[in-house]
This record gives sequence, structure tokens and C-alpha cells, in this order.
Amino acid sequence: MAQPDPPKASPVHRIDLPRIVLVGKGVLSSIYGICHELGYRKALVVTGKSTFKVAGERVQWMLANEGMGSNRSLVEDAQLETVGRVMEDAGKARANVLIGVGGGRSIDVAKLAAAKTGKAFISVPTVASHDGIASSLASVKGMERPYTVKAVSPVAVVMDSGIIAASPYRFTAAGCGDVISKVTEVEDWKLAHADNGDYYGAYAASLALMSSQLIMESAERIRKNTSETVRDLLEALISCSTSMSIAGSSRPCSGSAHLFSHALDLIVDKPALHGEQCGVGAIMMAKLHGMNWEKVRESLEKIGAPTTAAGLGIKREKIIEALAMAQGIRPDRYTILSKIPLDKSSAEALAVETGVI
Repeated sequence: MAQPDPPKASPVHRIDLPRIVLVGKGVLSSIYGICHELGYRKALVVTGKSTFKVAGERVQWMLANEGMGSNRSLVEDAQLETVGRVMEDAGKARANVLIGVGGGRSIDVAKLAAAKTGKAFISVPTVASHDGIASSLASVKGMERPYTVKAVSPVAVVMDSGIIAASPYRFTAAGCGDVISKVTEVEDWKLAHADNGDYYGAYAASLALMSSQLIMESAERIRKNTSETVRDLLEALISCSTSMSIAGSSRPCSGSAHLFSHALDLIVDKPALHGEQCGVGAIMMAKLHGMNWEKVRESLEKIGAPTTAAGLGIKREKIIEALAMAQGIRPDRYTILSKIPLDKSSAEALAVETGVI
């Protein structure tokens, strides 16, 4: 009698979490104290042109004012070539810590450059548009795959809610969309465990799911967009990042809705923000899962995040194409799209039924 296959072993992985997390209005002023506490003497501030004016210049000035050596490296994109240039800048500056100040591009580039050079990384987001601000994963173009790759966890995260609340609200709404999408991504992970025998961590999944539920319940409060209300989102993003560190992968936070977003990034000349696309994707993936997709849509509407193709500024044909190709972006990641494959006809029907197109 044939013996059944043994269950897949749980992965053994190292859990790296930030040693210091500061959330609140005015915490940017603590940046030198953090560097001093952790023993860093020379820093490279990685930032963009606009975010340098918002916060990067202040960071560099505060470090220099305390006698700490600091240089800056301006980035305009998140390309692999840019990562290489930042690595060179870090070497020339003899920096032992890279401080990413800005949005996704600056933080992802600094994070990956730090990982490749063996230096420490501090995350200082100026917007709250996605959960990468505190995770060990980075999204950089020019690599062999169009999704996030392992980099390094920040040793510290400094999230000044006053600066983030003053940023364009669109970024905050996008961050909410990213967090809300965890409700379907966790369901994808459960499905992968049940159908495919994949490792599933209940604690990591619970952290991600709790974050999603919190944002949906706090939708009207977050829409007020004050430094106090944006703190709900910042704490949820930290919780999502922690869930990925505990899981040892992006599984608790990245499933079918994220695959849909990655597909759009590949086929649309000017994609919407990552979190906006994930939120719209979550509406449709919730429908496939048999979940309360109307609640997902209603929460996004209350927050002021897009719920339709028009809201994303993307043509309906591209929505259909992205749905049909999404699972192929990462076929090794089992999701609801593995169980219910979509062709263009069924993809169109799903988008129409959920009001996305």
C-alpha cells in the first residue's frame, strides 16, 4: 500500500525585526539620537529631489549639526542601476548606515543597497503608500522578476505622522488599499496550505488580517487625514511588515490581489499606485473567494481610494488582460487564481460583476 506524501516541512528562517520604531508627530528630530544609540558615525541619506526638501535635508542637517558625517545620494527611480550607484556612494562616504528618506523608490533602493553592501538600513518614510516601509522586501526594476525580492530589515523605522499627514492624501489612501488587500491575501495563503500543502503560519496571518480589519473599521476616521488618524495606518503597516518577517516571506501580505497589481505594472504605460491597484484587485479576489467583496469596496470608497478602472485611470481592456495573466506572474505562488483560472471572458465577467469596469 502506497504511503501518503509527508507534509511539507515548515521553513526554518531568521526573524529580523526593527530594534526601534518611532511613530508620532515630530519624531523626525530623533534621527541623530537613534544613530548615536546604535553606534553609527557616518550615514548616507538616500532620497529623491522632492523628498529631500520634505525631510531629507532636515535629516542631513540634524546629523551634521551633531557632528555626524553624512552625505546624500539622490535617486529618481528604483532601477537596479540606481542601486549600484547608491552602493558606490555609500562606499565613497564610508557610511555604516543608509537612511532611506521618502516614498517607495528611495526606501527600496536604500534597502537593497544596504543588503548588498552589508550595511545597516534606517527607514524614514514621508508617505504611507505601502507596507514596504518597514519590511525586508524591496521592489526594484531590472531584476529577473517583477515582484519584491529579499533585501534587509530596517534596524529602525522613523515615521513622523505630521509629515505623512501633510503629504498628498492619495498616498495615504493607497496605503489603506494595500493593507485592506490583506484580507484576500491571507485567504490565498490558507488556500495554499489546504490545497497545496504550503507552510502556513497562523500568527503571522492573524497580524496581517487584523491590520486589514482595523483599517476597514477605521475607514471614516482615517479619511479625516490628521496626524492622529494617519497613525492607525502607520501602525497597521508596521504590523503587516512584522507578519512578513515572522512568516519569512511575503505570503501573509501578497497573494492574488498583488499579482493583479504586478500584472498591471507590466502592461500599463502609467500604472496607478501599488496600493490603489491592490485595493481594486482585492474587491475582485474577494468575490472569487466567496467573501464579502461589497464590504471591501465600501471601505475603500469611505477612505477615498479607487474602486474602479476609471478611478485607477486604466482602460478596461488592461484590467481584463491583467486578470487573465496575473497568476502567470508567479506560478509558484498558489492563490485563488490557481484554483479558479481566468481567461479573458471570465476575467471580464468578474470585473463587470464587481463594478470595476
